[in-house]
Amino acid sequence: MVIADNLSVFVDQVYEAPSGYSGLEILLGMGFYSFQIYADFFGYSIIAIGSARLLGVKLMDNFKTPYLSLGIGEFWQRWHISLSTWFRDYLYFPMGGNRVAIWRWLYNIFTVFLLSGIWHGANWTFVFWGGLYALVYVIENRLDSVCDTSAKPSFLKRLILTAKTFILVTLIWVFFRSPSITVAFEMFGAVWSNLSLPSSSLQVLAVIWLTLGAFILSDFLLYNKRFDTVISALSMPVRWSVYAFLLFAVCSFSGVTDHPFIYFQF
Repeated sequence: MVIADNLSVFVDQVYEAPSGYSGLEILLGMGFYSFQIYADFFGYSIIAIGSARLLGVKLMDNFKTPYLSLGIGEFWQRWHISLSTWFRDYLYFPMGGNRVAIWRWLYNIFTVFLLSGIWHGANWTFVFWGGLYALVYVIENRLDSVCDTSAKPSFLKRLILTAKTFILVTLIWVFFRSPSITVAFEMFGAVWSNLSLPSSSLQVLAVIWLTLGAFILSDFLLYNKRFDTVISALSMPVRWSVYAFLLFAVCSFSGVTDHPFIYFQF
């Protein structure tokens, strides 16, 4: 929540008046939103999981380092897992999944992603958002079908694919965050119309870069792992040192205006 709420200050400024910022600032705002919604929704999900465990209910994990995915298909296996698996089990599979003719498979994919967009709200931005994911997923799937993907990718290839996926997801998030399609395209247009250096109006505090960097590093360290499993294997002094640091971070860096959880609106 500390990371998400601090990032939201700059994201809101950019999306409210994109024409007033340089192209680099807008790109920074786009990237910040990717981590804002991830940190916000991931934190919200962990709170829900922990609250449920106090009541004796064990909920499924909702995120598994999604920004380290090699493709859009893998991204949706790691992002908002509870929703994506629901759509898979109760919509995609009953419609035939991928065990159908190609035209029917395309229909299934676009139906699932478009309905996923509409689930978030009755706004054309969400429909466009879902349609873009369907289009990118289909393109990646068709490319994988004609390329040999059986061999384990090298570190460089994984790095390139991960960067590609993160960039695509970040660009598609613009339609999710924008209040209208017009504003979304205004964001993209403003990137190229003003390529000057960032102005002093958008001050990026060092604490944001430090906490965001630590958050990204933790994702790499916790790839395909759970924090509680990793931390419980450490010695008691180390484990409680980590707890103390996290509590210190919350107390020291959360002094911003309270922001409701992004997914409370859906």
